[in-house]
Amino acid sequence: MLPQALTNVIEALSMLPGVGPRTAERYAYFLFKSNPKISQNVADALAGLHDKVKSCPVTFSLIDADEDISPFYADPARDKTTVLVVEEPLDIYAIEQTKSFKGTYHVLGGAISPIDGITPDQLHIGELIKRVNDDNVREVIIATNPSVEGESTALLLEKLLHEQNPELKLTRLARGLPLGVDLSYADQITLSAALENRTKL
Repeated sequence: MLPQALTNVIEALSMLPGVGPRTAERYAYFLFKSNPKISQNVADALAGLHDKVKSCPVTFSLIDADEDISPFYADPARDKTTVLVVEEPLDIYAIEQTKSFKGTYHVLGGAISPIDGITPDQLHIGELIKRVNDDNVREVIIATNPSVEGESTALLLEKLLHEQNPELKLTRLARGLPLGVDLSYADQITLSAALENRTKL
């Protein structure tokens, strides 16, 4: 039988997504046999997670607890009339790494998923519609994930935003086949998007 303290760590790590019992055991044993400072650093970082991080009240991106609003929104160089909508806060950083987007962001907080009990009223859709009006937004770029849930959410957003603002420009991120993928291995959503976003040669 393992020592109780080690078992406690394994059980705690097993609660993380994508971490099974065997992986949790390896992580726990690594922390045990490594320099105690590594475990302490992990513990200190986790202890401050909820106290030092919060959501921006406008964009719903993650910000430091001592900040009032997201730098992505507060920065005067950012174009507030262009809003890119994502499902989760970490999606923003994938876009930012491209260094090609100068607008602002809006985090929905997930995607519609009846199976998981996630309904439209649980997402930040109402706040998005308010932002469109308050900031005189000209374009909303919908960048939900290419999944069934993401597509359902995108369709609802298109419907609601067009009802509220018929003149609003709505766009989607182009999607298609990545290089090196055979057609026979591509899923239906990817193939449909590739057909929809085909270009003239």
